[in-house]
Amino acid sequence: MTKNTAKWTELVRDLPLRDTLGERDRIPRPLVVKALDHRQGEATDRHHHRRAQLVYAVDGVIAVDTDRGLWVVPPQRAVWVPPETPHQVRAVSAKAVMHNLYLEPAAATGLPGQCCVVTVSPLLRELIRAAARLPAHYDEDGPDGRLMAVILDQIRTLPVAPLHLPLVTDPRLRPIADALAADPADGRTLADWSRRVGASARTLARLFVRDTGMTFGQWRQQARLLAALTLLADGAPVTTVALDLGYDSQSAFIAMFRKALGVTPGRYFHDQAA
Repeated sequence: MTKNTAKWTELVRDLPLRDTLGERDRIPRPLVVKALDHRQGEATDRHHHRRAQLVYAVDGVIAVDTDRGLWVVPPQRAVWVPPETPHQVRAVSAKAVMHNLYLEPAAATGLPGQCCVVTVSPLLRELIRAAARLPAHYDEDGPDGRLMAVILDQIRTLPVAPLHLPLVTDPRLRPIADALAADPADGRTLADWSRRVGASARTLARLFVRDTGMTFGQWRQQARLLAALTLLADGAPVTTVALDLGYDSQSAFIAMFRKALGVTPGRYFHDQAA
């Protein structure tokens, strides 16, 4: 395992994220916004809350774990977390700056009932930045309240991004998932794994689809994509990331990245910085 891929396995350390959600949950406003800076490895305890949450990565990479899988948020993306959803938020990259938006359940009506990654538009980015500077008890009937109302309208139009890694739960698949989490470049086939976990390659292939909704190849590619986003956000060169994640060439990696996200890695991060 290389130094770069090792970063992907060090997502959680014993560094708690300090937040005062309970206090903010009692603020009588439909939307509360909080800006937070974190060091790599800081994580919340697993928790849930009455309000819905939009975890927005301003800079760096944030990961959100739930009972349904892992969502990775590169810059200018956000994870939508519905009310009462158990989750953990982790700072993955060396530098992580995020804005948390907490919505009253009534304000979240009509929004997705499951976690998803959404793309934050330049307009919403600036609105959130302004909202983070407002007092907690802003005037709902004045300009501040109208700003928050526009943010709520914008949240309802956010496009979903394919940055979810479904959770693997079957005990026969766990050794495979754990190995790929430790080293996304692991290129063993299901035939190779069948000899280790005591199930045929055909059975493992069927279990992957049943457990995750993806084939083994699709799941492994998604795991590599999420690892790549973390490494690229920390400044690793594209060539290094491609080889670290098991691709034969930079061009093969770029082709995978473009197919998944619509642009090359360089354009992706350039667009987020713009």
